[in-house]
Amino acid sequence: MTSRVVWYVSYGSNMHAARFACYLAGGTPVGATRGYPGCRDGSPPLDTRPLEVPGGIYFATESPVWLGGRAFYDPDLPGVTAARGYLVTTAQFADVAAQEMYREPGVDLDLGVVLADGRHALGPGRYETLLHLGEHDGHPALTFTAPWHAADVEHTKPSANYLTMLATGLAEAHGWTTGRIADYLARRTPFWTAADIAALITAPTRTC
Repeated sequence: MTSRVVWYVSYGSNMHAARFACYLAGGTPVGATRGYPGCRDGSPPLDTRPLEVPGGIYFATESPVWLGGRAFYDPDLPGVTAARGYLVTTAQFADVAAQEMYREPGVDLDLGVVLADGRHALGPGRYETLLHLGEHDGHPALTFTAPWHAADVEHTKPSANYLTMLATGLAEAHGWTTGRIADYLARRTPFWTAADIAALITAPTRTC
């Protein structure tokens, strides 16, 4: 591992910068039922940028935080996933991953396997599989998702609060219109129409 910084690629609610700040500095996102202890280093990202990665997202399982389906990334799905990259230290990435796995932050990850093989399952749970999505400006781009594929699990309905957070993140990162955001999300869940999602989208609010 030569780089001490990596791009954390968020395709879900952490695309919303203020929500992601709760993972870094600690706090409870508005609309969520769980707070986060934050990283050992609560500094903001060194950089951020909109990204698009091949593959798709889907919603599955039941989040105790959002009370509905969670977004997962499957690189084998057709299409393109809109995401947001945050340039963070490897220690921050490890602590963010730990919080997503409902573990206490504070333990560094050995990223050698995922950088060499493109994929590394740290465990059987959701968000315990690391993926290497290439490089940007000489730094690895990494994300985490479930070990299964979209076709292998029952899809579930994401909550209104969760979709609103994703929608705000997409607007922040990509500057999309309400219509484009609504169409993008509606194509990834059968439980909401584009019109219903558009009605959820409001001005950004404080999230921690």
